[in-house]
Amino acid sequence: MPDARPRRTFAVISHPDAGKSTLTEALALHARAINEAGAVHGKGARRATVSDWMAMEKARGISITSAALQFVYRDHVVNLVDTPGHSDFSEDTYRVLSAVDSAVMLVDAGKGLEPQTLKLFRVCALRGIPVITVINKWDRPGLSALGLMDLIQEKIGLRPTPLTWPVGEAGDFRGVLDRRTGDFVKYTRTAGGATRAPEVRLAPGEVDEADAQVWSDAVEEHELLGLDEADHDQDGFLAGRTTPVMFASALQNFGVAQLLDLLLDLAPAPGATEGVDGTVRRVEDDFSAFVFKVQSGMNSAHRDRLAYARVVSGTFERGMVVTHAATGRPFATKFAQAVFGRETTSVETAEPGDIIGLVNANALRVGDTIYTGDPVEYPPVPTFAPEHFVTASAGDIGRYKQFRRGIEQLDQEGVVQVLRSDLRGDQNPVLAAVGPMQFEVVEDRMTHEFNAPIRFSRLDFQLARRTDAAGAEALAGMRGVEVLQRSDGTHLALFVDQWRAKVTARDNPDILLEALPAGGG
Repeated sequence: MPDARPRRTFAVISHPDAGKSTLTEALALHARAINEAGAVHGKGARRATVSDWMAMEKARGISITSAALQFVYRDHVVNLVDTPGHSDFSEDTYRVLSAVDSAVMLVDAGKGLEPQTLKLFRVCALRGIPVITVINKWDRPGLSALGLMDLIQEKIGLRPTPLTWPVGEAGDFRGVLDRRTGDFVKYTRTAGGATRAPEVRLAPGEVDEADAQVWSDAVEEHELLGLDEADHDQDGFLAGRTTPVMFASALQNFGVAQLLDLLLDLAPAPGATEGVDGTVRRVEDDFSAFVFKVQSGMNSAHRDRLAYARVVSGTFERGMVVTHAATGRPFATKFAQAVFGRETTSVETAEPGDIIGLVNANALRVGDTIYTGDPVEYPPVPTFAPEHFVTASAGDIGRYKQFRRGIEQLDQEGVVQVLRSDLRGDQNPVLAAVGPMQFEVVEDRMTHEFNAPIRFSRLDFQLARRTDAAGAEALAGMRGVEVLQRSDGTHLALFVDQWRAKVTARDNPDILLEALPAGGG
């Protein structure tokens, strides 16, 4: 039977070190999906977060790949996706944003709006994704609350509409003023924030003397916000004109319960989705889904490969035969999983908004559509412009087969772009990346997951332009440029610098040289 419970599907996004993975863990803790939260930078016996499962993530304390968690809260099914914050992995974050209905933007109270934060806000605006802003780390010294509201208004152009307001300045977090009810939600610290933080809801007349002054300051600022008409507007939020704001400390589990409730109450449910040909698929129509991520190596006991798919319409039933839009061929979904970090469990059915993992679906690539009934194909995820290039070769020639298989797998996952040419041959593919940390991931995974040591040789190219077969022929042999072909068939002309690209385009106006979407920085 279809599961009629409402769905909420959202991503947690931010600049690196703003606390995304910690918040992800805290949300799961408050939903009682887990019993104890770890910290990304945990020490001693404290474990890594559920969403950061790769060895390199645990060692560095950063998110390298997106991770999906599904749990139930207040009779809603919640699909939460944690994303990498570092700009080197912005392609992965962009893929996730193609598969969610809303986003939670985390802002570090001490650092304000950092470059990646601004960029992600713009991406959400371009995709029409409503954003809830969480001012995190309020338990540490930081900027003023009113100053942060001004920054959001000035730098992003979104009208901040706080739903909670901090009681106590940054570094002295007593709790929040619930602007919808006027109550004081007071928090009590727990050891290391590993368990749910107790909270007490007090009416204004019940605030004790120890909190009287900071409560009075919060009330005064709340009234100023009201006079400035900085109150929540649901239509404005859904239209991307305003952003509800909350104050929290994810590490201490302060404000997390309010965020969960807010997501259920205000974030949009799954809705109709438009295909590339303009046809609209409603949630109640025949089944369709969109693959936004491919991941292998989640289970070290055997060679697994999981295609993450967002259900767009209809009811998914395990074992159903669907059509692969890219090839028109039937595809059997015998093995389907619900995902919680790296842990998976068999799933029998899934509804629009749910994220399912299709096991060993070797035919599926990022951006593919699967469906039943009337044909549909959803827009592909754009590939960003690479700015860093290396040649790759097997560190151990006796393990060339493993080398070749590993490169193919990482290419399919989108860890890097793999470029080839007849001149270079298959033994020395060119790896292209938005940021250099992607090469570190390749080296780590090739060594430990595929048992195929790899050697890199840096290339002097700095940018790429899309061209075609005619352009590839015309550019052959030109100084400072090399044309290679990506695995999806796209021809990329690599240039040693911006000047060379401009001169080549100026002197050869008939050659196609098209800029790709920028992903880094």
